[in-house]
Amino acid sequence: MEGFVNVNLQNCLNMEFKRSIIITGGAGFIGSHVVRRFVNAYPDYKIINLDKLTYAGNLDNLRDIENAPNYRFFKADICDFDTVFDLMRRENVDGVIHLAAESHVDRSIKDPFTFARTNVLGTLSMLQAARLCWEDRNYEGCFFYHISTDEVYGALPFGDLLFTEKTPYNPHSPYSASKASSDHFVRAFHDTYGMPVVVTNCSNNYGPFQFPEKLIPLFINNIRNRKPLPVYGKGENVRDWLYVGDHAAAIDLIFHRGTSGATYNIGGFNEWKNIDLIKLLIATVDRLLGRSEGEDLDLITYVKDRAGHDLRYAIDSSKLSGELGWKPSVTFEQGLEKTVRWYLENGRWLDSVTSGAYLNYYGEMYGDRI
Repeated sequence: MEGFVNVNLQNCLNMEFKRSIIITGGAGFIGSHVVRRFVNAYPDYKIINLDKLTYAGNLDNLRDIENAPNYRFFKADICDFDTVFDLMRRENVDGVIHLAAESHVDRSIKDPFTFARTNVLGTLSMLQAARLCWEDRNYEGCFFYHISTDEVYGALPFGDLLFTEKTPYNPHSPYSASKASSDHFVRAFHDTYGMPVVVTNCSNNYGPFQFPEKLIPLFINNIRNRKPLPVYGKGENVRDWLYVGDHAAAIDLIFHRGTSGATYNIGGFNEWKNIDLIKLLIATVDRLLGRSEGEDLDLITYVKDRAGHDLRYAIDSSKLSGELGWKPSVTFEQGLEKTVRWYLENGRWLDSVTSGAYLNYYGEMYGDRI
């Protein structure tokens, strides 16, 4: 079932808007934070949340703004070109913030075809629809923003070396290969058709509303319920962590002030070995639950390392900071504390997601979820 759903739809139809922007994957983790920020910060923008509502899409993430007069939700698959093109033309869309993607590396190893379809062909569908809608106006006032990942760069050794915007692509997983391909398509549309585009490559995001297959929310829930904490290898892999609210702020800034054709890296300016992060996470959850800090360390269980598991990612965000003045608003310790508190205070959301109950919440309205 496809179509708009918004309680204030008639109000939305009667309003005059300065811009009309599609945010793809807006019911997902990062997407919901971006949608909320744009809906609240820009009441003169019409914000269209385009999401297929796969397992990772959850409209419960946006219940606080679902009735906003400048917000609309449209259920559709980004790979359905005809539907996407019709939507963009009908709604006079002049901006796309493209977040919709399959993003879990473990799932990509088991099912690479789904990742190629959504991440590559879905991005191409969005690009072609935008091109056909915008080329008659010579792209005036239009912008296509594509969100990617630092994983396209491959792996770094231990040391001071960082990923920059000039680092060659060297993807090692089906997920990162699919994102690398989509990045190339975006740049090709800029070079071939003159479409105004920007690509950003971000480090690992964390924060509220993240689907609990990812490390931090998964482990918070496992510690909460005293379940095993499976750690790949020896836990020595290093990641740079970015608080999702800071990422949303960077996306806002780049969408409005970024240079067309440019690439910007977005990182948290901090690196953590997985095992050190997990120990900090255990101590934080234990403290906030009134347990002795570290009493759940025995939940750590070392498991066989993941295939193609990159050793280290680390982002150099100096270009973004220097050109546009962006910097993270929280340290990792501050962001982690906020994140843990949110999950512990929102047990209903967490239980709904882990049990699968959320899949049926909007069932009658939107039909089959997957």
